[in-house]
Amino acid sequence: MPEMDGYEVCRRLKHKEKTREIPIIFLTAKSDVQDEQMGLDLGAVDYITKPISPPIVLARIRNHLLQKAAADFLKDKNQYLEQEVMRRTSEIVTLQDVTIKIVASLAETRDNETGNHIKRTQLYLQELAHKLKSHTQFADDLTDKKIDIMVRSAPLHDIGKVGVPDKILLKPGRLTPEEFEIMKTHAAIGRDAIELAEKQLGKKVEFLECAKEIACYHHEKWDGSGYPEGIAGGQIPLSARLMALADVYDALVSWRVYKPGMPHQQAVDIIVEGRGKHFDPDIVDIFLEVKDQFARIAQQYLDEAKKDFSSPL
Repeated sequence: MPEMDGYEVCRRLKHKEKTREIPIIFLTAKSDVQDEQMGLDLGAVDYITKPISPPIVLARIRNHLLQKAAADFLKDKNQYLEQEVMRRTSEIVTLQDVTIKIVASLAETRDNETGNHIKRTQLYLQELAHKLKSHTQFADDLTDKKIDIMVRSAPLHDIGKVGVPDKILLKPGRLTPEEFEIMKTHAAIGRDAIELAEKQLGKKVEFLECAKEIACYHHEKWDGSGYPEGIAGGQIPLSARLMALADVYDALVSWRVYKPGMPHQQAVDIIVEGRGKHFDPDIVDIFLEVKDQFARIAQQYLDEAKKDFSSPL
C-alpha cells in the first residue's frame, strides 16, 4: 500500500472504539520475527505469511471468529451480571436506608418537638463533610464513601431516646438537673443498641460502626466537658464532631415547647463562641463557609406546626 502500510491500518482500527474489537489478521509476505512481533503488539490476533494455503487460512479465520463470538458472549454476560449486581446492591442500600429512617422516626415520634430534625441534621452534616473534605488533613478520613456512610448513619444519632422515660422525654418544659442526667443516658443507650445489632449480625458493618460513633459521642465537647465519656479533641470521632455542630445548630434555630426558635445569626454567633470549647475549631471554620446553606435547609424543612413561632432566617 503506497500511502499506508498494514501496521498503520491496524493502529488506526485499534484506536477507534467502533473497530478496536474487530480481530485483525496480518496476511503478508514478510516473515521476519520482528515484523510478526510488531503486528501482534499492535493488537493483531494472528500473522499469516505467504505463500498461503486457503483451507488453512479459512480455518484460522473461522477459529478467530468463534473466539470473538465467545468473547462477546462473555462480555455481554459480564455486563449483564454487573448491572444485576448494581441493581440488587441499590435495592439493598435503599432498603437499608428506609429501615434506618423508620427506626429513627419511631424514636423521634416519642419526642413531639423534633419534627424534621432528622432530615435537617442529616443535610447539615452532609454540607459540613463535603466542605471539610477539601482540607488536606481530613482528605483521607472523608472519602465520598465515608461521607455517604456518615450521612446514611446520621438519622440514628438519637436512637437511644427510646430508652428515656416518657415523663422526661415528653416533659413540657426544661428538665431538672436530675432529669437531665437521665436524659443524658440516651447516648450510651443508643451505642449499646447498635452494638447489640452488630453482635446479632455476627460481623462488623461499616455504617453501623459510624452510627454507633455518632449516637454515643455527638454530645461530647472539644474541651472534654461533654458526655457520656468526657473525651476531648481528636479523641472524639470525626463523625460525632460533625454531628455535634449540626445537632446544636438545629436545636438553636428550632422551636421547642419551652422556647422559640432562635434567629440564624444568633445561632451562628453562639457556635462561633463555642469554637475550641464545645466544637472542633476546624469544623466551626467550615461551618462559617456554609452557614447560608444551613439557613436554607432550616427554612426548607421548617416544621409545619411551628412555622408561626419562628423562622431561622
